[in-house]
Amino acid sequence: MIEIRNLTKVYRLNGTSHKVADNLSVTFPSNKSVALLGANGAGKSSLLNMISGSVHYDSGTIRKTGAISWPVGYAGSFHKELTGVQNVRFLARVYGVDTDDLIDFVRDFAELGKHFNLPLDSYSSGMRSRLSFGVSMGVKFDTYLVDEVMAVGDARFKNKCRLVMKERLQDSGAVIVSHSTRQISELCDSGAVLKDGKITYFEDVQDALDLHHKNMEQAGERRSRVDPKQKQLRKENKKRRLEEKLARLAAKQK
Repeated sequence: MIEIRNLTKVYRLNGTSHKVADNLSVTFPSNKSVALLGANGAGKSSLLNMISGSVHYDSGTIRKTGAISWPVGYAGSFHKELTGVQNVRFLARVYGVDTDDLIDFVRDFAELGKHFNLPLDSYSSGMRSRLSFGVSMGVKFDTYLVDEVMAVGDARFKNKCRLVMKERLQDSGAVIVSHSTRQISELCDSGAVLKDGKITYFEDVQDALDLHHKNMEQAGERRSRVDPKQKQLRKENKKRRLEEKLARLAAKQK
């Protein structure tokens, strides 16, 4: 669970200020996959970084239970002088997981080839994101923080990321930032809309999407109309998530 109370964060630059959190309060339940929605610049990434602890906030509290990931795909926790494999080995020790198992998983998943044994300062931003995503998926967290990382790579690699993310979400929760309505409908069961430093939480992700789209229209921002196939996909995904949840509950009762 992630419980945020009276959170305030203001960025100041060149004499101007931008408040991304204005006495904001919300609770993200355990084992829920939450879509974090909002316009560009609303503060979605900043909120994820405040939850992870990589960005300080001005006031308020963030209380977390369980193991919370760093923002998936974020390479800021890596040491650029170390090789990919050395960074993975270091993080395995920090998080108390089997070193060899994590190295094998990341080597296979990230598909970095010989670069896995080269220093990170030789990596492109995409390679660093793939390495970070691989490590994040190789370590089991109770809640994953995901910020557009599944936009990395070609179509085949994006699908690979999507599948492993779905597998992790069978047993874990997440807070997911994505501009893809289809991805959100597939991965998330609840949602929260961030606007003007305030947040509104919805148990049903479709309710969150509806408010988000309404906000975008009111702001005059262009958005893609959802075609009938996407609507049908949403219904099917919602039904599938319910069936999976019932199956997990039934398995626990046996």
